[in-house]
Amino acid sequence: MNLDQLQRKLLAAARAHPPSDRVPYAFEQRILARVRELSAVDAWTLWARNLWRAATPCVAVMVLLLAWFLLVPSSHPANTDWSQELENTVLAAADPEQPPTDVLR
Repeated sequence: MNLDQLQRKLLAAARAHPPSDRVPYAFEQRILARVRELSAVDAWTLWARNLWRAATPCVAVMVLLLAWFLLVPSSHPANTDWSQELENTVLAAADPEQPPTDVLR
């Protein structure tokens, strides 16, 4: 169908039916003004808002893990020499003839 012909038919149909009193005065201007007031969706704002919302549960999990770490008694002795254990672990691969030792007793 030709677009010009379609436009003429639509305009003729609109002119044949006068506006109804059911529609309030300047209704279309008010709707268009509200549509113009709506701002475009900003992706960076959405990301920032959601990341701040996700920070709260992360902090809560961190506090719970910290409390658990501090309140649960440790099974390792307090005077463990970590430097010697690290050296034994690193050098274990260098000397395959040496039998493995149980570091954590």
